[in-house]
Amino acid sequence: MASTSSSTLSISSSSTLVDAKAPSPRQSPQCVSPPPVHSPWKTTAFCRRIASNVMAMATTREAPAAEVATTELSVAETPEIVKTIQEAWDKVEDKYAVSSLAVAGVVALVGSAGMISAIDRLPLIPGVLEVVGIGYSGWFAYKNLFFKPDREAFLRKVKETYSEILGSS
Repeated sequence: MASTSSSTLSISSSSTLVDAKAPSPRQSPQCVSPPPVHSPWKTTAFCRRIASNVMAMATTREAPAAEVATTELSVAETPEIVKTIQEAWDKVEDKYAVSSLAVAGVVALVGSAGMISAIDRLPLIPGVLEVVGIGYSGWFAYKNLFFKPDREAFLRKVKETYSEILGSS
């Protein structure tokens, strides 16, 4: 233990062969070696440096022809979609109400998903609800779909409701 060795890492020559250029001064050995003290803040900073180095290396390489073609294709389609959304948003008169409804819908969706997952974790309740659902589906099919007069009455009722909602069929 009389002699100590340096714990620096050097960048191998394979990276220069892949990129066909010398590593930039930004890619220093300090960004590759782990921090000496493992505190959460230094580890987070270390991870951010690694991520930025990876992103820098990923953006400097040349993309193959297939990737360039798909990128150009997606760039050509995106403005049309964005333009359509902007036109639809401009036609909305009460933007505050639409935004509030959208936020309320997302909150209701997340809340109902949480409630369903909580019910699903309870013992016996999911099985009982499944039996009730199967029973109601069977009753509905027997009452409205098995016999021809009942089926015709059901279809007539569906068409009436459809025309009341939309105004015409």
